[in-house]
Amino acid sequence: MMTHALAEAERAMDAGEVPVGAIVAVEGRIVGRGRNRVIELCDPTAHAEILAIREAARVWNGYRLDQATLYVTLEPCVMCVGAIVHARLASLKFGAWDEKAGAAGSVYDVGRDGRLNHRIEVYPQIMADRCTNLLREFFRARRGAA
Repeated sequence: MMTHALAEAERAMDAGEVPVGAIVAVEGRIVGRGRNRVIELCDPTAHAEILAIREAARVWNGYRLDQATLYVTLEPCVMCVGAIVHARLASLKFGAWDEKAGAAGSVYDVGRDGRLNHRIEVYPQIMADRCTNLLREFFRARRGAA
């Protein structure tokens, strides 16, 4: 599944977006896909995770995705972990840590906060090298163009 998320991240990079891709799966079946589209949609909430969760909810015909796993190439931010909690996703598997804005264990650990009404099983560093390298390549190219 992370390979599919990486393909979405590459599509985002090809469009000039930060290369983050996400997949929502239930029992090995993809029910939602997303890639960063913040610039394209002029929407600060158009993160890969949000778009994948929206599609999965439509496909699943319900907003509670308690049987689903989200695969994402970068540790989600606070907004995205909030959406994961509200959708009641069972688990989160991500590639690269986000040491500046991550909310699934690095800067914050929102999804496992016992004060919330839902907790998420978190599995970090899935295909971490590939996810990290894609982000590095993107930002290196951006700095070189500046």
